[in-house]
Amino acid sequence: MGLASLALVSAFLLRFEFTLEPMYLRMLIRSLPLLVAMKFLVFRAFGLRDLSWRFLGFDDLARISLANVVGSAATTVILRVAIGPRFPRSVYVLDLLVCLILMTAARGFIRSRFEARRVGGEARRILIYGAGKAGITVLSEIRANRRLGYVVAGFLDDDPQKRDLRLDGVRVLGGREVLEQVARKYRAEEVLIALPNAAGAEITAAVERCRRAGVAAKRIPALAELIEHKVLIDQIRDVRLEDLLGRPPVRLEHGMIRAKLAGRVVLVTGAGGSIGSELCRQIGRFSPRALVGLDSAETALYQIEQELKERFPELAFYPEIGSIQNRHRLDELFRDHRPAAVYHAAAYKHVPMMEAHLFEAVENNVFGTRSVARAASAWGVEDFLLISSDKAVRATNVMGATKRLAELICLAADQRSVTTRFHAVRFGNVLGSNGSVIPLFQRQIAAGGPVTVTHPDIRRYFMTIPEAAELVLQASAMGQGGEIFVLDMGEPVRIQDLARNLILLSGLRPDVDVRIEFTGLRPGEKLYEELSSLEENTVPTRHAKIRIFAGNGTPENLSGWLEELRRSTEAREAAGALLCLKELVPDYNPSSFLLRKAFKEQARGVVA
Repeated sequence: MGLASLALVSAFLLRFEFTLEPMYLRMLIRSLPLLVAMKFLVFRAFGLRDLSWRFLGFDDLARISLANVVGSAATTVILRVAIGPRFPRSVYVLDLLVCLILMTAARGFIRSRFEARRVGGEARRILIYGAGKAGITVLSEIRANRRLGYVVAGFLDDDPQKRDLRLDGVRVLGGREVLEQVARKYRAEEVLIALPNAAGAEITAAVERCRRAGVAAKRIPALAELIEHKVLIDQIRDVRLEDLLGRPPVRLEHGMIRAKLAGRVVLVTGAGGSIGSELCRQIGRFSPRALVGLDSAETALYQIEQELKERFPELAFYPEIGSIQNRHRLDELFRDHRPAAVYHAAAYKHVPMMEAHLFEAVENNVFGTRSVARAASAWGVEDFLLISSDKAVRATNVMGATKRLAELICLAADQRSVTTRFHAVRFGNVLGSNGSVIPLFQRQIAAGGPVTVTHPDIRRYFMTIPEAAELVLQASAMGQGGEIFVLDMGEPVRIQDLARNLILLSGLRPDVDVRIEFTGLRPGEKLYEELSSLEENTVPTRHAKIRIFAGNGTPENLSGWLEELRRSTEAREAAGALLCLKELVPDYNPSSFLLRKAFKEQARGVVA
């Protein structure tokens, strides 16, 4: 109201060139309370009192402008009635313009004062790579939250149409090709990559240029990571290896998954492992009546229990210690909890180690799966989902052969069961999972190298842990029974490139600071993994990233061969166990390491 009063006085002074005759002075004094009263009512009706002085946006300016137009119109009517036509008409226009300018200037000044404040020492100068919506949003939040200690020196963007534009007062200085020069010129300490859905090659190129310029690279994460976090600025983080893979975000049908899980008791085997624990986290989002986690590793199970208590205080989580090979323990669990859905993630998965431990792989991956499947069928479970592997396709190792046999056990169980739907999900390697190559590379880099890669051309499919777990839940919601779902893993990644990118993210130079050494393929390892033997062996589903493997037949006399495999395993006869695996999984080609072991065993038996 003070500004409204000042505006009217200024309008009279401007109109009469700062010399007011007595008649117009009396007119000003008489009209002032009427104008203030009318504008008070209008401004209050438009909610101008509730606008923040610290945050001024386009919507606020539009509201202030509209309020002033309506206020001036209403004042014009009142003054024409109260004072008559003698009131100067030009004063109405001048009053509107001056009042709008004063109100906007006052709020702009106060916002600029807030933005000029420094909290917590000297601010760091940064460049924002990406002049799109994410970049502009980050700029606004940085200005609003000075405790972050950032000052934006400029934008970078590869779109030539944005060059030299000013976005909210900050200039677009060029594309990534000028990153090094711009960083030096503006003394930037960090580059914030605000490209939430950028391809991996684009992120890699930006990180490499940041390394050359000697500045840190941080990133706004992909859309999938932002769903549960509403404040964009809080999600700024260092660039991660999965960013360089550039996988597009997974789009889930949450309604279908919720209908499958909400209000039901769910059992996850291997709940302390990488995939099992992530399944627990994802399932907890969909409000199950209870979640049961089974694992033989007490420390890992304790850790996921504590995490779930913190993230989902209302979730009834039951950590259960036990082995999937113990049928009595399984019956006990199913009797006590009566799960409606089972996600079977418990398995031995380390390829070279399973080559050296054939019998343990068979006991756990094959007969452990059969025990869980039998318990699920006996206790009336509605849905059973097996977590399988791309190594089950044309298996060249024990791990792959046992996982393929686990698939066949589930398919056979589905054919026999009238109450339980059995299906499996097959996917490749998971970034950062227990026993994966990433933690090994990180330890080797920390030690100064060398980073060991088995072969220059070895390639693997990779997913992030959350992506794999989410697609598993999506596939299970789509299952009708008897399917083997195959997840779209994108393009296979060279392990050598993975190692180089990880060295780069560590702020070091591949082959200069850290050497890469090739050690040769290990027993049971192959250059390329396949998610299905042939592309035409899969059929599409309603979800773009999930297909169904069509070769779902089970071998004749499966039970008989399984009993023979059990006998050979209990007798520790490698040759007999390999023969059974080969008979049950015709595509399986045992490694030379295992064949030599079997031949030596046979030779010892002949001598004895």
